[in-house]
Amino acid sequence: MQKAAEYWNPGKVSFWTEAGTPMVIDRREGYFLHDMSGKRLIDLHLNGGTYNFGHRHPELVDVLKSGLDYFDMGNHWFPSVARAAFAEQLVKTAPHTKYAIFGAGGAEAVEIALKTARYATKRKKIVSIVKGYHGHSGLSVATGDERFSKIFLADNPEEFIQVPFNDANALEDVLRGGDVAAFIIETIPATYGFPMPEDGYLKACQELCHKYGAKFISDEVQTGLMRTGVMWGWQGYGLKPDIFVCGKGLGGGIYPISACLVTEECGQWLVEDGAAHISTAGGSELGCVVGHHVMEMLQRPEVISNVHFVSEYFSKSMAEMMVRHSDFFVDVRQRGVVMGLEFDHPEGAVAVSRALYENGIWAIFSSLDKRVLQFKPGVVLDVDTCQEIMDRFDAAMPRARQLLKNGRRAA
Repeated sequence: MQKAAEYWNPGKVSFWTEAGTPMVIDRREGYFLHDMSGKRLIDLHLNGGTYNFGHRHPELVDVLKSGLDYFDMGNHWFPSVARAAFAEQLVKTAPHTKYAIFGAGGAEAVEIALKTARYATKRKKIVSIVKGYHGHSGLSVATGDERFSKIFLADNPEEFIQVPFNDANALEDVLRGGDVAAFIIETIPATYGFPMPEDGYLKACQELCHKYGAKFISDEVQTGLMRTGVMWGWQGYGLKPDIFVCGKGLGGGIYPISACLVTEECGQWLVEDGAAHISTAGGSELGCVVGHHVMEMLQRPEVISNVHFVSEYFSKSMAEMMVRHSDFFVDVRQRGVVMGLEFDHPEGAVAVSRALYENGIWAIFSSLDKRVLQFKPGVVLDVDTCQEIMDRFDAAMPRARQLLKNGRRAA
């Protein structure tokens, strides 16, 4: 902790220490973490879905190890068997798209998406939602909350406009000017606490974009890869985005890779100048080998079935839990294994996060709405672990109330 504070990131170290969760991760396997003292935690943070299949899944570890017998990162300038195969596999999951463009992380995929929209429309303005989040790079951070953009002087209201979530009329008011390149939105906004889109809202947004000549971009970094019960979250809402991005779990938690999928029209810059976006680590051949196997695993019937089982298990169990703790636990926002748990206190989820940590579960609160706990089960959780989670959750509730009564940072 001392070295991390001195040489790495003093702000993060002090924040988590003061919050009562001074965790340094040591061993990790499946959906379990151990800290340096040996404390065991069930991981329900999953680093935003990065560990969709858990930590160090044996199949994926074997794929990476065997990949190293033949591949390295490769050279981004040249065609690649691994890269072409992975791109084809991704495009086949979304047949209305034409090209898969690779990055090393979600923010880079968003950068590619925004640049693609600007190329296709010859416009500059980008619209996102208030309390949205799309990463921390130059263009992507400008679409998000000012907490992340203002500190680096990246807030640019002339080019990056925000509208309220679930308000299609507000979006139309901005689009009506005919100078917007794209509207970007997470299918279910994660950092905002997973508020659910109202019926017809996303479809209306897509139609408005097309009416006014803008591109509709779906950010699937946290809602893709079967986490909503279908491969891509937008599929469950009857959408066909012009552009969508994915990352995090795409590399199975063992190799960083992301992708931006685009229609043929949007991808014409790849024909005009294929080197207009260059990424040395984007589409690493090792990452493509791992990602290809991730996609194959996600399409197995037993995995799809398990996602629905886990979703239904927690839906039923959380409804029962809300009855037992109705004075405090007030709502569950859920689609598949994407879940936000709402507590009746401005920092309720901060206290619950700490109480869960003390009771052997790691789940993080939403940065932009601290009433809401991000509760993100993995896609291959088994029934015994699901039950253990609920038992530990129930046991943690009295401690959460005590923390709020005494002040959340009290011992």
